[in-house]
Amino acid sequence: MRRVALSTLLALAASSVLAADSVEEPKPVFTPTEIKAPFLEQFTEDWSNRWTPSEATKKTPVGGETFSYVGKWEVEEPTISVIEGKKGLVAKTKAAHHAISAPFAEAIDFSEKPLVVQYEVKYQKGGNCGGGYIKLLEDGFQTEGKEFSDKTPWSIMFGPDLTCPGTKIHFIFRHKNPITGEYEEKHLATPPKPTIEKLTNLYTLIVNPDNTYDVLFNGESKASGSLLEDFKPPVNPPAEIDDPEDTKPDDWVDVKRIPDPDAVKPDDWDEEEPYEIPDEDAEKPEGWLDDEPEVIPDPDAEKPEEWDDEEDGDWIAPTVPNPKCIEAPGCGEWKRPMKANPLYKGKWYAPMIDNPAYIGEWAPRKIPNPDFFEDLTPVKSLNKIGGIGIELWTMTEDILFDNIYIGHSVEDANALKAETFDVKKPLEAAQSKAKKANDDVEDEELAFLDDPIEYIRTKAFAFVDLARLDPVLAFKTQPEVGAVIALSVITFFGMLGALFGLVGGSQKPVTKSSKKTDAPTPDDKQKETAPVAPAGGEKTETPVKKRK
Repeated sequence: MRRVALSTLLALAASSVLAADSVEEPKPVFTPTEIKAPFLEQFTEDWSNRWTPSEATKKTPVGGETFSYVGKWEVEEPTISVIEGKKGLVAKTKAAHHAISAPFAEAIDFSEKPLVVQYEVKYQKGGNCGGGYIKLLEDGFQTEGKEFSDKTPWSIMFGPDLTCPGTKIHFIFRHKNPITGEYEEKHLATPPKPTIEKLTNLYTLIVNPDNTYDVLFNGESKASGSLLEDFKPPVNPPAEIDDPEDTKPDDWVDVKRIPDPDAVKPDDWDEEEPYEIPDEDAEKPEGWLDDEPEVIPDPDAEKPEEWDDEEDGDWIAPTVPNPKCIEAPGCGEWKRPMKANPLYKGKWYAPMIDNPAYIGEWAPRKIPNPDFFEDLTPVKSLNKIGGIGIELWTMTEDILFDNIYIGHSVEDANALKAETFDVKKPLEAAQSKAKKANDDVEDEELAFLDDPIEYIRTKAFAFVDLARLDPVLAFKTQPEVGAVIALSVITFFGMLGALFGLVGGSQKPVTKSSKKTDAPTPDDKQKETAPVAPAGGEKTETPVKKRK
């Protein structure tokens, strides 16, 4: 109670500070930027003229069609706003697929100029299996609009992805094989894995005509290098490959070490000696009670009134630890403790030596790769981009996108960052710090000891929501909740089984019994139940054994 009271006081104090700050320092007012770029989006009032939510469908198992992307999009202010009038694009629906796209006025060619991609993402409800990446659509497909889907060709995919568990920043590009004409995705081999919180974060990608790249998180470089060296699978296939028809010769020796064939077991090596032997130096502790058992019948136990010796057998009192043994060093037969056998050597093995016949590790011979090609300028091979698409699946609602820049100028991207992110992030951080006391109170309300029912209810509903979509993923991300629910179900059915067993067992059949003083009549003998043998089997007597 004292903790809750203290947290409440802190929350009230924080609220007072926020109220005072709001009076003394009003929120900055949003003003659209004057920076120009091939594509720059701040989600002003005319945003719907540029963006089109997807209405793509997919086939159902029965031959019909259903919408693939049921997730709703809204342009609205953040749930906690620090800039007056600033809105962003928000993926509103929990546990749903979302898709939306916008075409460029002109296709962007970055074969001779740098490509700069920058935008903000804010996981307003925190991260829980939610994508935040964007796709730069190939020129020619930007007008798909309502038909935009995961099948729409794209050139580059970039941005954060909360992968349950874990977080990484994707950078993937689709490279065209000049021989087959097929496209293959090239993934950054070691993507950055920053910590994602509920505040706004800025993601920047720079791809240069010389095949170098730079991935930045909140303005700080997290990964940089070459498209020719840092991606899997690599852009260029190997010039030589293993000969699929080459096989290892039968006489090839690739065993590097062997037991020494000349080694002989020493004469004094006794493999029969045990690992442990009784300690002959040990002595029985003084006061050891040899004649006392370790457990005795409970002297306080009484036979239940409903116990029937004829039906239940002889009643035996439960056992309890012998109180005399608790005070003594031990009871019962004393046995010497075991100790390590100094003569123990175990099974003898010959020592290992280098194999004189060893040739080496066998590998098939190399032959020229028939699919080999060399593209030393993959950036110039990438298709022009004609639009932007956001197509993702998320368990988290209210993911906000804002201040999207796609162009050629690192300086302009930095200038936009200074106007937007550099103003917004410090305000959000200050607000988050000031409200920490309120957050602590909320956390305490969800603490198990303070409100067990609400705590369990919240956890269970979150697990069930995810399980409806992907049961395996639910158990992977919340194994402890899944285990508790499974155990609860098993316990519930076990209790039902026990209950019905007790009810059924308590209903004894009503039978007429003759007095012990009367002799059984022929009719009584005919009414006795005889054991029934299975078809084709023999009758066997099954006398009831009484517990002794």
